Amino acid sequence: MLAVVGMAPVMAGSKNGGDNAAAMRRDKARYIYLEALRQREADNNGAFHDLIRHAYATDSSNSAISYYYGLTLLMRQNVSREDAERGVNLMRRHVEAHPGDYYEAYTYANLLPQIGRNEEALATWKKLAELFPTKVEVQGQLADCYARNEKYAEAIATFDSLEKVLGISPDLLLRKITYYYQMRDTAGMIEQGRRLLRSAPGNAQYNYVLGHVFQSVQMNDSAICYFDKSIALAPDNGLPYLDKANIYMLSGDSVAYDREINNALVSKDLDVESKVAVLVDYIKQLFARQDTTERVNRLFTVLLGQHPHEAAIHDLYSEYFVAKKDYKRAAEQMQYVLDIDPANAESWKRLMMVNLMAEQYPQAIAAGDKALEYNPDNIDLYQYIGPAYYTIKEYDKAMEVYDRCLDIADSLDYKLRSSVLTGKGDVYYALKDTARSFACYEEALRLDPANVSLMNNYAYFLTLEDKDLDKAERLSAKAVNAQPDNATFLDTYAWVFFKKGDYKLALIYIEHALSNDEGSNAEVLEHYGDILFMNGEPERAVEQWQKALELDPERELLKRKVDNKTYFYK
Repeated sequence: MLAVVGMAPVMAGSKNGGDNAAAMRRDKARYIYLEALRQREADNNGAFHDLIRHAYATDSSNSAISYYYGLTLLMRQNVSREDAERGVNLMRRHVEAHPGDYYEAYTYANLLPQIGRNEEALATWKKLAELFPTKVEVQGQLADCYARNEKYAEAIATFDSLEKVLGISPDLLLRKITYYYQMRDTAGMIEQGRRLLRSAPGNAQYNYVLGHVFQSVQMNDSAICYFDKSIALAPDNGLPYLDKANIYMLSGDSVAYDREINNALVSKDLDVESKVAVLVDYIKQLFARQDTTERVNRLFTVLLGQHPHEAAIHDLYSEYFVAKKDYKRAAEQMQYVLDIDPANAESWKRLMMVNLMAEQYPQAIAAGDKALEYNPDNIDLYQYIGPAYYTIKEYDKAMEVYDRCLDIADSLDYKLRSSVLTGKGDVYYALKDTARSFACYEEALRLDPANVSLMNNYAYFLTLEDKDLDKAERLSAKAVNAQPDNATFLDTYAWVFFKKGDYKLALIYIEHALSNDEGSNAEVLEHYGDILFMNGEPERAVEQWQKALELDPERELLKRKVDNKTYFYK
């Protein structure tokens, strides 16, 4: 909100012969009012609000007091619509009675658009422009108000009048270009752009603006011409390169597009946030073209040379390596991020995830332990560490992590507690304590009946134990319905049907699982072989068992199947 500057509005005293008590109230209110303004000038807003409210309660007929009381209503935090309307109405009362009170009218006109009274604001600015024709700021506000009311021709005419007083102003010309653009007046835009450039032909920014004008009306050759002039004058400004890159991308010139993107990214004056946004888009373009050459690495090297301590660039570089499945280098970049901001829990989680994807479980655990030094009560960190311990079969430590997680978790966070109990159930099952395992699953299911990972694990372990296969089918079906393309869930569903002797249905779901798994999971491939064998296709079964054995040569039962070319249950 604009501060009100200047002297207080003049107020009339009591009428001769008036009621003495009323006169005393008016005098008292005037004294309180003046003290309120003094407190406001001293930046004691709390005292100002209290005093002006008291003055208004003493004499609500005084328009100046009403004005400032209305202003206090609008200055409140989270002001209600009702108070905003009331405040503006109180202010209007004084402005209409005393149109020559410039600062009060100026403030009032500025506040009106905030409650959607644009037409009323326009009328007020018109009146002020008539009363104060030499006030440049009023003319500018009037033009902007015309624009808010989509009266762009009137806004331009007002600026034309201002130009006669001020001469050519780059600020006015830029705003006129915007208004001509809103009117879809191409000729007007270009003319104002040329006038801007004529005012300073050697100004890089003005050349860029004219290029941008030509680009907006799809006169791309002219646009590139002025972008090049801007670049020649200020070669470190990255914006013209970006606009040229956009033109080349739309025209399908990938070579020129790559060149200009490169120029933009290595420019010194483009801010880091813009560079990161450009690089994200550029990397997407390269992946779409299946181009993952060293050009991206070269760009990152240049950017990090310019901005070695920008976490956002290292973070993006890590994501790039993850996309290429180069997890070692992705982890290195995340470590740089954490060197810059070691307390960032989200960055630690990303480092842990990268290590988990690389199957570097000890490194993931070490990162988690370090993260907990900075964030000891961060629940998410425990949920990464627990599965890592489980995967490397350090079950006691996994159980300690899950128990600690339950200790610090909100007792009403049922989804979280269900997830942790699922992890505990997995650990108990690995320890061959099926009773406790299934008890954890039941409790987890009670807390979160929509926990699909739990449903899948519970169903799968029920099949391994040959227990309650109907329940296993129900649980697995819910998981698959929730995530119909999840290869792990589909494999479990297929295995349920296999255990129930429905080999045809098992074959449908295992093949669906493989279509979403790319044949990279030894357990799924082994299941596929078992199901093929029971469907009367022993040769194809052996092929799948052999593929599974190549992925996991330590599976003894699988070796027996391959060697004997037959299915074994145990």
